[in-house]
Amino acid sequence: MVRDRIEKLRESMKAAGIDCYLIPTSDYHDSEYVSGFFQVRKYFSGFTGSAGTLVVSGKEAALFTDGRYFIQAEKELKDTGITLMKMEEPGVPTVEEYLEQILEPGQCLGFDGRVVKAQSAKEYEKIAGKKNGKMIWDKDLSEGIWEERPALIHTPVFVLEECYSGESAASKIARVREKMKEEECTMHILTSLDDIAWLLNIRGNDVESCPVVLSFVVMTMDKVLLFAEGEGDSVWTEELKSYLSENGVELCPYDGFYDYIPQIHNEKVLLCKDRVSCRLIKGLSEDVTVIDKTNPTTPMKAVKNQVEMENLRKAHLQDAIAVTRFMYWLKKNVGKIPMTEVSAANYLEDLRREGEHYIEPSFGTISAYGANGAIVHYSAKEDSCAEIGPEGFLMVDSGGHYLEGTTDITRTFVLGPLTAEMKEHFTLVLKAMLNLRASKFLYGCRGVNLDIRAREVFWERGLDYKHGTGHGVGYLLNVHEGPNSFRWKLPEGAVGSAVLEEGMVTTDEPGIYIEGSHGIRTENELLCRKGEKNAYGQFMYFEDLTYVPIDLDGIEMSMMEDKDKQWLNEYHKVVYEKLEPYFEGDELAWLKEATAPLK
Repeated sequence: MVRDRIEKLRESMKAAGIDCYLIPTSDYHDSEYVSGFFQVRKYFSGFTGSAGTLVVSGKEAALFTDGRYFIQAEKELKDTGITLMKMEEPGVPTVEEYLEQILEPGQCLGFDGRVVKAQSAKEYEKIAGKKNGKMIWDKDLSEGIWEERPALIHTPVFVLEECYSGESAASKIARVREKMKEEECTMHILTSLDDIAWLLNIRGNDVESCPVVLSFVVMTMDKVLLFAEGEGDSVWTEELKSYLSENGVELCPYDGFYDYIPQIHNEKVLLCKDRVSCRLIKGLSEDVTVIDKTNPTTPMKAVKNQVEMENLRKAHLQDAIAVTRFMYWLKKNVGKIPMTEVSAANYLEDLRREGEHYIEPSFGTISAYGANGAIVHYSAKEDSCAEIGPEGFLMVDSGGHYLEGTTDITRTFVLGPLTAEMKEHFTLVLKAMLNLRASKFLYGCRGVNLDIRAREVFWERGLDYKHGTGHGVGYLLNVHEGPNSFRWKLPEGAVGSAVLEEGMVTTDEPGIYIEGSHGIRTENELLCRKGEKNAYGQFMYFEDLTYVPIDLDGIEMSMMEDKDKQWLNEYHKVVYEKLEPYFEGDELAWLKEATAPLK
């Protein structure tokens, strides 16, 4: 099937005068996860991971993806004729280097410029120029091939009230306009969905597990245009339109955005080329001055206000009750009743739904038993998932969206006998997670400064994990949110990572993945807080938001230093105190045992 689709794509390429065609994983908004309409790369390659770029020429095809998906991609690309390019591995070219290798003199490189970032397109254009070729940036070649392509989705929209957001849309708009003044801009164009949702205090469900609204914003000093209304759209009620009007926002058709862009003249436009599309930049008139800076909303929404911080504590308590009850159920019933990766994930989802103000999962649950845990972003399927038995590990990475915020937690549960290596690896992951969460640091530090706190226990043994140690988390928005993160290696061309500010939420999730055997990850969310201030400066620390027991059955006690025991005991003491009022009987007795101090 994939081979047939690639051949049809090559026929369309030939008809369009394109010699090499590039398909990223993206939508018109540079979203991490995309709705069915935008899953073009998945359609042509068969690879279902959430990150990757497909490059097709007349002679070959290659799929580029990162270390989270190497095992998965090898399986899914088998017999497709597509070569897997393991990004950042020795000897593996970047997408740009590969294009330069395969593009012959005078040839044409093409893509749909609505789903390729302006910054990336600039590099591609340089490559085509070096070969005395050209670049076609306005061709979606899936049209005419993908006959049953899903439609664009416009789901019901709701306003996130100030008791949850902590700040009105009017206030946020005013703050952005102040930034526009500082940059001497007359207009700001915003296309990233999480930024728009945060700015206007609106939420929807136009992307699965991401409560955002398909939209574009064009803001001036006296008006805001919101391109979000679909054809025959009934989701924008009169009440919603009134809300927008009260905040100086005019609702426009979603599909009218790219027609509007060429009508902009003599403006100084603030935008982030790393977040907007090639098509947008190519569509601007020559008399428009572009000021390429980070969207003002990006650092604003990353720093949660006092209302959001207090709400997040409530959301995480609800989540902890559900996940802890799941842990109890799992360990009590494994080997006694039938259960699979999917049925276990469904049981956890049912428990979350009992929580007040729960909305939906914040991403697709990773429920991975045994060797499947070694696939970092494993996705269990009903008809092919593993049955869970009373041995080894079950790793569950899951989260929820609540009106009070977004959660993301991973726990690796011990279901029965473990090998010595498994216990060693479980304990390494635990020590790494505890090290990072216990960090005390001076203000001005970035995630790149602190990543070593988690990773050093692995490096000491010649081990590592091929993903960042942590990512920022949105407030009832994207579960992966910049600009804060924990990672030791910055992306190509990056000048740095964000300074960690009070109010930023970042995950702490080291792991280890042994192909064919097991995978282990332990993840908490951390809230950055101000600590003492003295002659040396402002010190910072992390507050735990996640309060769920760590499975004591996986710990190799001989590896635990006194500080490790102290940190875990302190953590478990608070876990018990927070959860005790919500448990009783056998569950409460089990909880006390599950959080008992290590000696």
